[in-house]
Amino acid sequence: MTQQQTPAGKRPYNFSAGPAAMPEAVLQRAAAEMLDWQGSGMSVMEMSHRGKEFGSICTQAEADLRALLAIPSNFHILFMQGGGLGENAIVPLNLSRGKAADFVITGSWSTKSHKEAQRYCDARVAASNADNQHTKLPDPATWQLSKDASYVHVCSNETINGIEFQQLPDLAALGSSAPLVIDFSSHVASRSVDWSRVGLAFGGAQKNLGPAGLTIVVVRDDLLGHALEICPSAFNYKTVADNQSMYNTPPTWGIYMAGLTFKWLLEQTEGEYTGVAAMEQRNIAKAQLLYDFIDGSDFYANRIDPGCRSRMNVPFFLADESRNEAFLAGAREAGLLQLKGHKSVGGMRASIYNAMPLAGVQALVAYMREFERSHA
Repeated sequence: MTQQQTPAGKRPYNFSAGPAAMPEAVLQRAAAEMLDWQGSGMSVMEMSHRGKEFGSICTQAEADLRALLAIPSNFHILFMQGGGLGENAIVPLNLSRGKAADFVITGSWSTKSHKEAQRYCDARVAASNADNQHTKLPDPATWQLSKDASYVHVCSNETINGIEFQQLPDLAALGSSAPLVIDFSSHVASRSVDWSRVGLAFGGAQKNLGPAGLTIVVVRDDLLGHALEICPSAFNYKTVADNQSMYNTPPTWGIYMAGLTFKWLLEQTEGEYTGVAAMEQRNIAKAQLLYDFIDGSDFYANRIDPGCRSRMNVPFFLADESRNEAFLAGAREAGLLQLKGHKSVGGMRASIYNAMPLAGVQALVAYMREFERSHA
């Protein structure tokens, strides 16, 4: 048995936080079309982004994403570059209008967002969970929201810390008229989005939707056209929207791969559920299986408050961390890859995105149980 194969001879289960595993059916479709996309004589990587062939790919991808996430007609879908880190600058360049912006600090990514925004606006901390080591969300009732804030930023799922908003905050109920900006990079398309509470959502595709290189921005109409003078034209949301994401050469391969993933997601069913609703049911089942096992063991621990545990990113720790390397080595032998936790947190992390089947989580739990039995 090699590191690249499971005992059954299948592809290993990849628990990487990103770039992450993609649906195997999507990879097979892309492989089949690699040299010749639908009789065009070209690979998608060789096409002009302004040609009719790629135009049809991009148009279909946008339509499928709108259907998948039930995005209202008064929101634009932008296919951009720069990733989530890039959007930490691009959002304040477009939305701050030279005023203040509020940030809710819940972990590593929202901390990065706040720090980057300080370069372009008066970035204020409305709430933080740093005092509990990012293990519990700050109660929205305690948020100190600015009356003059141009927007309020939250990271709705913290990839590194494994903490997730189970419900988006209702800013209007909190007395704020500012639009809510969400970084939904690591749980996009894993659950529904309440667009009535959102002004802008952004996310890198490489965790749940496709390969690295594509950034998706969903922005409400009224938030376009307010970019600061220093905003590069290629990052001005209105310019990108006016040019249907073709102002500059977009990440064509990333859009194509994401489009295949959107279509795969739309086709998924789980009982009476389809699309994102079906994925949410699966994700609940996968997360519950893993958390229940961890909670029932004295050998492993998850330190996040149960009310805000992420369904996508599950950090856990061995009670005896001197066994970490042995755990990871055994996992690789069992075809369970990339379980090492982020360097800033330590321990282990299992990212169980949409492409991870329930069987993968079952295999992980079985391995964890056996490792505990043989090392306890």
